[in-house]
Amino acid sequence: MYVRPAAAATAAFLGLTLTVFGATAASAAPGPDWLSNPIVYAHRGASAYAPENTLESIDRAMTMGFDWVENDVQRTKDGELVVIHDDTLLRTTNVKQVFPDRKSWRIKDFTAAEIRSLDAGSWFGPQFAGARVPTLREYMDRVQRNHQRLLLEIKKPELYPGIEEQTLRVLGETGWLDENHVSRRLVIQSFSSASIRTVHRLRPDIVTAYLGTPAVSELPKYAEFTDRINPWYKTIDGDWVDAVHGLAGAHGKAMEVDAWIVDDAETARQVQDLGVDGIITDKPDVVRNAVGGY
Repeated sequence: MYVRPAAAATAAFLGLTLTVFGATAASAAPGPDWLSNPIVYAHRGASAYAPENTLESIDRAMTMGFDWVENDVQRTKDGELVVIHDDTLLRTTNVKQVFPDRKSWRIKDFTAAEIRSLDAGSWFGPQFAGARVPTLREYMDRVQRNHQRLLLEIKKPELYPGIEEQTLRVLGETGWLDENHVSRRLVIQSFSSASIRTVHRLRPDIVTAYLGTPAVSELPKYAEFTDRINPWYKTIDGDWVDAVHGLAGAHGKAMEVDAWIVDDAETARQVQDLGVDGIITDKPDVVRNAVGGY
């Protein structure tokens, strides 16, 4: 993710200081190497090294030196937002052992207290026994304590009507909707264009991203309500990335591209050569070593 010349020139013309993750366009004085280094996002935390979407996973990302973490947000039966990827509890918890007689193991059919009783770490390794599925409030407090930044995914919003408003409410109550957080430390993304439109309507100051690979001809309509297009790396080429970069997004700046999920050095370098702004990965150390990201 970098300060493009056009954006920097616009800022200078307006007499503004263009800030990107704490560095100004003037003070950073980026050279070619800096411009080519993508942001590295720890996908579900450092999820190759700790159970995904747990506090342990984002703590591991912190100790490895990564600012940006990614997570997934869903809602319980009694209305609590929790951080978990799948819409069922089967893969990453011991729900089948604790609640063997339930007909469904979907998150939406369990209360927050029931989910809190589950072990979300032993599946990954015995050293993580007792890890829990965190609530969004717990997660935001830990990200704040760790001085990290967050790429937050609203997961399957069609299952949870009103989850956009509720997510924003929790972010506000945990101190994440002030100018500092919104401008430097928060991005909200979703596979649902309707969900991202809703977030943009409710809080047009928040940077948003659409997950997917729209056709080049469709990109202008996405630029009306989002700032980034975040694709699966196998679905893009350099021309597509250039097409995204050639459009101004919802905040009037060149749109960006963060590709997922890249976990090996060779692929990371190939994706970097396409000109992406960020790489989302389970193995942030491997990608950082390969591309010099930060």
